[in-house]
Amino acid sequence: MSVESDVQSGAAVAEAPAAVPAGNPAPLGLATFLPGALSLGLWLVGYLPAGDLGSIAPAVLFSSGLFLLVATVWASRLAANAVACIFGAFSAFWLSLGVLVAAVTNGWFGLTATSSPLPTFLLSWLIVFVILTLATLRLPLAFSAGFIFVDIAVALVLINVLSGAAVFATLAGVAVFIFCAIFAYIWFDALGQELGGRSMAMGNPIQH
Repeated sequence: MSVESDVQSGAAVAEAPAAVPAGNPAPLGLATFLPGALSLGLWLVGYLPAGDLGSIAPAVLFSSGLFLLVATVWASRLAANAVACIFGAFSAFWLSLGVLVAAVTNGWFGLTATSSPLPTFLLSWLIVFVILTLATLRLPLAFSAGFIFVDIAVALVLINVLSGAAVFATLAGVAVFIFCAIFAYIWFDALGQELGGRSMAMGNPIQH
């Protein structure tokens, strides 16, 4: 092989376009999940007056609901199907919860805080979240732990609605803060890796 051909070969390699970094919707999805969840947790523990339930609707609808939908579409376009499924499920939950909160506080559809559709809504989503938790046990332990506390929080809110015992609302708020802390840890790790940092410990999957 001649020197000229070597130079031409090297030039061809040098002119090869750099690989385009793959998109990652996880940091956006995790970041926008938190405001709605934290707002709900603060209301459940009594930081916000019980009559101010409507004040959490903007965070629930637009931050957690709408932007999780954006993350869902993004993940779908990348063929990240499991990520899209998870974000899509939570987007649907937050959007429907936001509409329900607005309906209860404004008397839409004849709904009140004691209406029977509330337990139905919570029970339906509890079933969905439990199935989601079981179906994603192959994810690192941190994700499973977060989903388990989501299940616990929804179950406690359901018990609170059915029994009227305020202690269950407080316990649900604590569970919300726990899963918020877990997902904030995962978000911190995801964003750090996007900026060139090392991955943080997430734990071994429950199911292999």
